[in-house]
Amino acid sequence: MSDYIFGRNSVIEYLENMDGAEKLYIQNGNQKGAISKIIKLANEKKISIVGINKNELDKMTNFSNHQGVYLQTKDYEYSTLEDIIEYGKKQEKDPLIVLLDEITDPHNLGAIIRTSEAAGATGVIITKHRSAGVNNTVHKTSAGATVHMKVAMVTNLNQTIEILKNNGYWIYGADGHTDTLYNQVDFSGSVGLVIGNEGKGISKLTKQKCDYLIKIPMYGKTESLNASVSASILIYGIINSKHKI
Repeated sequence: MSDYIFGRNSVIEYLENMDGAEKLYIQNGNQKGAISKIIKLANEKKISIVGINKNELDKMTNFSNHQGVYLQTKDYEYSTLEDIIEYGKKQEKDPLIVLLDEITDPHNLGAIIRTSEAAGATGVIITKHRSAGVNNTVHKTSAGATVHMKVAMVTNLNQTIEILKNNGYWIYGADGHTDTLYNQVDFSGSVGLVIGNEGKGISKLTKQKCDYLIKIPMYGKTESLNASVSASILIYGIINSKHKI
C-alpha cells in the first residue's frame, strides 16, 4: 500500500528530508513559485511527475486543500517507544514526550505534532485504538513536521506510562478539574505530558497513572480549550520551564 501527502509545505519537507516518494502529481498550468521548487526536487530524485487537471486532483484528495500538488509515497513508518526513549537520552536538554489519550481528530493530531516538533519535543505517542493515525490530513496540518517528529503507536497507554516511569520520566496529565496550574510547576527532569480525548479528556485509569495533574488557568467564561491549543500551551510551558525562559 501507499501513503500520500498533499500541500506545498508538506511535500517540500518530505522531498527535502525523506526518501520513498513514488510519484508526483502536479495540477496542470500550476508550475510557479513553490511548485517550481517541488518539481526541481522531484527531478533531482528522479521521481515520476504527472500533470493532472484540477477536477481529478480534487477527487484524489477528497476535495481537500491540495494547493495543486499531490505526492504518492511509501507507507508512513512509525517509530517505536524504545526508539523515542533512546533518542531522548542523547539530547542535551531533558526530554519531553507528548502522549495522546485517544485524540480522534486528525487536524488536532497534526497540529500537536507540529507544535511538538517546533518546541523540540523528543516524540509523540498515540494509541492504536480509537485514535487518529498519521495520514494525509495529519501530514498537511503538521506542515511537514511529521517528517521530523518521531511518532510511536502503542496498544496500551497505561503500560507505556509505566515504561516511561521506569526510565525516569515524570508524567503530567492535562486535567481541567485539578487545582494545580501548569505555570506554577517546575518541570525539571524527563517529562511525559498526557493530553486527553477532545470530549472525554484523560481516562480515569490514565489519570491515576499520572504523577501530577495540571491545568491551564481560564479567565473568561469559556470553560475549555481545543485539545491542540491546550497541548500547545502546555508544551511550551514545559519547554520554557526547562530552558528557564
